Amino acid sequence: MDQAREDWSPHSAHWGAFSARWNGATLDIRPYEEDPAPSSILQNFTTAMRHKARILRPMVRKAWLDRSARSERTFDQKFVACPWDEVLDLLANELSRIRTEYGAAAVYGGSYGWSSAGRFHHAQSQVHRFLNMAFGGYVRSVNSYSAGASAVILPHVLGGYEDVSRRNVTWDQVAEHTDTVLAFGGMALKNSDVASGGISRHIERDAMQKAARRGAVFYGIAPLRDDLPEEAGARWLPIRVGTDVALMLALAHTLLVENLWDSAFVARYCTGFDIFERYLLGRDDNTPKDAAWAAGITGIPAATIVDLARRLPRGRTLITVSHSLQRAQYGEQPVWMGAVLAAMLGQIGLPGGGYNYALGALGHTGRRFNAVPIPTLSQGKNGTSEFIPVARVADMLLNPGESFEYNGRSMRYPDIKLVYWAGGNPFHHHQDINRLRRAFNVPQTIVVHESAWTPMAKFADIVLPATMTLERDDIGAAGTDPRLIAMRRAMDPVGEARDDFDIFAALSRRLGVEQAFTEGRDTRQWLAHLYEPTRKALAEAGCDAPDFEEFWERGELALPSAPDDGGFLRAFRNDPLNNKLPTPSGKIEIYSKAIAGFGYDDCPPHPAWLPSTEPPDARRPLMLIANQPATRLHSQLDFGAYSQSKKIAGREPVRLNPVDAARRGIADGDIVRLFNDRGACLAAAAITDDVMPGVVQLSTGAWYDPEPGAAEHPLCVHGNPNVLTRDIGTSRIAQGCCGQVTVVECEKYTGALPAIHAFDPPEQD
Repeated sequence: MDQAREDWSPHSAHWGAFSARWNGATLDIRPYEEDPAPSSILQNFTTAMRHKARILRPMVRKAWLDRSARSERTFDQKFVACPWDEVLDLLANELSRIRTEYGAAAVYGGSYGWSSAGRFHHAQSQVHRFLNMAFGGYVRSVNSYSAGASAVILPHVLGGYEDVSRRNVTWDQVAEHTDTVLAFGGMALKNSDVASGGISRHIERDAMQKAARRGAVFYGIAPLRDDLPEEAGARWLPIRVGTDVALMLALAHTLLVENLWDSAFVARYCTGFDIFERYLLGRDDNTPKDAAWAAGITGIPAATIVDLARRLPRGRTLITVSHSLQRAQYGEQPVWMGAVLAAMLGQIGLPGGGYNYALGALGHTGRRFNAVPIPTLSQGKNGTSEFIPVARVADMLLNPGESFEYNGRSMRYPDIKLVYWAGGNPFHHHQDINRLRRAFNVPQTIVVHESAWTPMAKFADIVLPATMTLERDDIGAAGTDPRLIAMRRAMDPVGEARDDFDIFAALSRRLGVEQAFTEGRDTRQWLAHLYEPTRKALAEAGCDAPDFEEFWERGELALPSAPDDGGFLRAFRNDPLNNKLPTPSGKIEIYSKAIAGFGYDDCPPHPAWLPSTEPPDARRPLMLIANQPATRLHSQLDFGAYSQSKKIAGREPVRLNPVDAARRGIADGDIVRLFNDRGACLAAAAITDDVMPGVVQLSTGAWYDPEPGAAEHPLCVHGNPNVLTRDIGTSRIAQGCCGQVTVVECEKYTGALPAIHAFDPPEQD
């Protein structure tokens, strides 16, 4: 058994800085003392480190070892434990075979970048660096499940995604200057609890409270009341799921016809308004996009829409659009239309006003950037040009060689023979899990580095046990957080777990590229090497710049922040001729000639109302919102103490409105079955009027736990909503994820309650 430790080790997670101490049985957690609102997700660590779900030894699927009798992968097949040297030799031979027979374009390097806040033990960087060194490249993914549509549409409309979402309006500006916040999709604190690389101070709640006390009014336009915190004092405008564009168009229509818009701003800073104006007024389709039209679509009364439009020009107004709106079919449209609405108000580039995509969607947004660089591990050069939008992984595996459209390009899916996954659980992120199961049966080999028996690990062929963050040394840093954290190891690795770096170094040695991968450094030397650019920049700026050993002993280091100057949109507003936007016209593109040239009927050349092709009906009358959880990051540490404490009978809670529950004879705490044509899952009913009628909300991240058997669509007994969601692209321009919403029916479950095996290790032979 691990020995208890007296010393507290400084550390960091994506959801907060903290200190940890192993007491011999569980982990003691002490949040960072300067954090005014530490996240409860930290408590997941307390019981996770030695949980039964941890992977203790290298494992290989028995059916994969017997190549002559290769069978379909399932979640209940046996594994064989292998010594490290044996499994590394086996894997090196398999990698060599794939490289020789098929080349680098037959390997998909899967990772999602959230495995650790550490900048060296960053699984995504490690696996990509290894594949670049060992294979000369790999098929990569672009964009993200969270922002797949916005990352493509924003460069056409305003400029770089990072600039619009992060180098723009700050929380300090909102607290001081903003009079009205129109938050489409809300600003849920559970989302801003998290920032890649760590976060030392959670400031969002305090900023909203300060703004509200000053008199600012927040409007939460969402189907869920609590998508804005109580401190914001928000006015809730319940809106039918997926109809935000219709509301935005009606607001714009009222501004136009009542001459409340800033025509001078639009004329100087925008292009294409005349074409959009014809659509807005209905000159070509005889359908003015007015408040009466929008009321029938959104469920918001026309008078409320008109009154809201009249308020917007009266003071400093900020339009925000959350990630959630663009994680749906035609998700590009609300992102684009939100920018157009802000442009018509003429406040883009003003402190606390204008447009900020995804403010509050992550702990990165609304903060000043650091004035010095943070440690970053180079991934090397990828010699393979082929890529896919990240949410199209199942399409790629199921349809090798098939053509698809992406951002004006005609491309083909590569033929993948080996998937190498380190960091992330696609059976959480991806939609239509039953389809994903079929897709992951296509590759010849799946390799996974993982610390616990996630569904992805159980579906892999070769599973290599990786350390968890508290079992290794690292440096925690984010580009928008003013603290560099020495993430000191708090306990020994479990079982035979190894760092990803050590695994890849051993494989590199077998493949003859060890020097290229390691550059002759061990972990400690790498940490000192990655720290040096930060130290040098601090010294040049006249700031405290200790050497690595002193920084490591201190445990943290302050980083200076860059000025809160409003970023490129402020510069554009001040001088649009010399500070043109990085769009084709150099202006805000209300109408895009480039997109018009693509000829996509699912993404017109100006923002437009495009109703979903899967609306509710008599068979599936409810809209399911599959949003991010409040008890964990994605599916990480779902077995942790805090995540488990919020489940009901071990199952993920699904929230229903009392009206919908009563119609179905469902009481609070009942186990219910959610289902549609794609699949079904069990969840536990939580009845609340914080969810509008006609809507049910089930967070993502409950580990996929299919009921044993050979059914094509097995019941997930644990509550994973992605057995229900659609696996289609947002449109041909972005091919983003549509996993936020889908249609379902819900009924009380009356059968024998199946046992939960989500966290049980697989059977060993």
